[in-house]
Amino acid sequence: MKQTQPWEHQLPGYGWNLKKLQHWVEAKLEQRLSRTTLRTLLKQAGLSWKKSKKVLAKAKPEQRAEFVEHFQLYFEQLCQGKLRLIYLDEAHLHQDLALGYGWAVVGQADWVASCCAAVKNRLEWYGAYDFSQGQCLIWHQQGCDSETTVAFLHYLALKWPPDPNQLTCIIWDGAAWHSKAALVRQQAAKLGFSLIQLPAYSPDLNPIEGLWKWMREELTQHHCYKYLYQLERACFEFIERINRDPEALITRLWPKFDLDPVYENVLFSF
Repeated sequence: MKQTQPWEHQLPGYGWNLKKLQHWVEAKLEQRLSRTTLRTLLKQAGLSWKKSKKVLAKAKPEQRAEFVEHFQLYFEQLCQGKLRLIYLDEAHLHQDLALGYGWAVVGQADWVASCCAAVKNRLEWYGAYDFSQGQCLIWHQQGCDSETTVAFLHYLALKWPPDPNQLTCIIWDGAAWHSKAALVRQQAAKLGFSLIQLPAYSPDLNPIEGLWKWMREELTQHHCYKYLYQLERACFEFIERINRDPEALITRLWPKFDLDPVYENVLFSF
């Protein structure tokens, strides 16, 4: 199980389960073991049934380590009032519900009603998280491209005007319509924003990803909005509510100051 995949034994798929193990044992040892027996043997071998975690194998550990090291300097300047850090990102929130775990009666299915909204019914949000002040804002138009990004930067400068006495830095990923677009870089400079690009394939280093997860947990998990404007209104109300407690917001969306050595070693192995 640790060293091979089912397909290497003429079994379907890329992950082991008890059914596949039963077939393997029967073919290899000519014995038919029950799932209970297999489960007991697996536990005795120090194994447990768990949900897998995705590793973005294209991420570069060296770049990630370099970014975290530089971030320590950014944070020192932030504490001295010389720097303002703003994280930016985009996300799609669908009108239909997202399923998740919840408490339900034993032996009964936990049915949740859906209004069967079309997949296209979604809001394409631009979001900003001011780590310095503990504030968030969201904005949307149709689609995500260079021109829309420039429009969002103008909106951001209107809502959170850069202070000429401190450096205002935007941290975001390397999407094509971000720092790779000359138009975006030029407009950002005119508006007084300095751009810092995250390492490739490192969403875990952008705390605003936690904002999108938070929104989905509170707004679309187990709930389907009948109309798209209702979802839009709920999103704005959510942002207004969390902005009332900047300390709690910063605590929830705290950036990484250290890398998990176990995860980084996994990256090195690819």
